[in-house]
Amino acid sequence: MIKANEKLYPIGMMCRLLSVSRSGYYDWRHRPPSDTSQVNQLLTGEIKRIFDDEKGRPGSPRITRRLREEGHVVGRHRVARIMRCNGWRAKAAKKYKATTNSNHSLPVAPNLLEQNFTADAPDQKWVSDTSAPCGYNLHLD
Repeated sequence: MIKANEKLYPIGMMCRLLSVSRSGYYDWRHRPPSDTSQVNQLLTGEIKRIFDDEKGRPGSPRITRRLREEGHVVGRHRVARIMRCNGWRAKAAKKYKATTNSNHSLPVAPNLLEQNFTADAPDQKWVSDTSAPCGYNLHLD
């Protein structure tokens, strides 16, 4: 935050407000990245590659397994943290469900309307839309 706002506010004032020593801030700023952060950076790229290869479907357990197969020493919680920090969430593949089986010898209800939806008086013909979310019934007058 201090680095992002150093053009707007004095560094000394921001360090005082955030309870950070000025020398500590400058030391941090010029310090090379730690070994852990460098490995995390490498792992982030590898996790993104695996995540994209599998079309965003794998979660941290599967990605951890793949990374270990490739020779990386990594734990599931570390992979999960890196994924969470980058906003990567596994999406479940939708299962295919067959909804119609036309190959059967069961009796089929007769089509009494024969596509003639006009009625001479009320309460003569009722239809229903089975594809509607709640099965709405339609009353034809």
